Amino acid sequence: MMKKTLLACALLTSLAATSAQAATLVGFKVGGDIWQADTNGTFAQGGQTQQDFDYGSSTQGSLWVAVEHPIPLVPNVKIRENRLDADGQGTLVAPWIFGEHTFSPGSISTATNLSNTDFVLYYELLDNDLVALDLGAAYKRMHGSYRVADAGHPEQKDLSSGVVMAYANAEVGLPGLGLYGFADVMLGVDETSVYDYSVGLGWHFDGVALDTKIRVGYRDFTFDVNGFDGITANSQFKGAFAGVELVF
Repeated sequence: MMKKTLLACALLTSLAATSAQAATLVGFKVGGDIWQADTNGTFAQGGQTQQDFDYGSSTQGSLWVAVEHPIPLVPNVKIRENRLDADGQGTLVAPWIFGEHTFSPGSISTATNLSNTDFVLYYELLDNDLVALDLGAAYKRMHGSYRVADAGHPEQKDLSSGVVMAYANAEVGLPGLGLYGFADVMLGVDETSVYDYSVGLGWHFDGVALDTKIRVGYRDFTFDVNGFDGITANSQFKGAFAGVELVF
């Protein structure tokens, strides 16, 4: 009886130690970027000629969280929220239908909102001080809109569909210095002219409870679609960004 009890205790202790070790290998990443983006582009609803709008520079932002674990064959998960909106002005030279209204020639304005959420599943193929490489797939769910108005007729077309995308993230570092270069790339699979990439430099600071990464770089999101939720568009947000990531 005593031997069985000791054996059971040893087994439980071993399982607890294994569980605790696995728990310590689960990592969390939380981060955010501020992005000063120049916006340009054209759009129209289906069957209409795309209208060009003049946009100004505007501040955009992204927030994300990622969970990485040691379980074989199960991908890691990252969710990133991207807030993208800009106001623009245009001039019609002919009648133009958008929504339920036919806009007459003259000045019109737009509020273009291409906010979206990235759901990413990826595998760590390399992870060391010199090179890190993640590969996977993503689904970019759009939840913005194109809004057009003249003096008294606002019309809006909402975006709620998504884009299946290939995903890759690479870092090349200088061991001992904390400096690294990075590239984060998402390429549309079903919408091949949609892409979202960023490149830049970062600094990695080791801490006791968490590590900190400071990032600066350039990002380009291009939304070039035909018949996406009834919209044909070629819109682009691009510019410099700065951000921080906390690694637990």
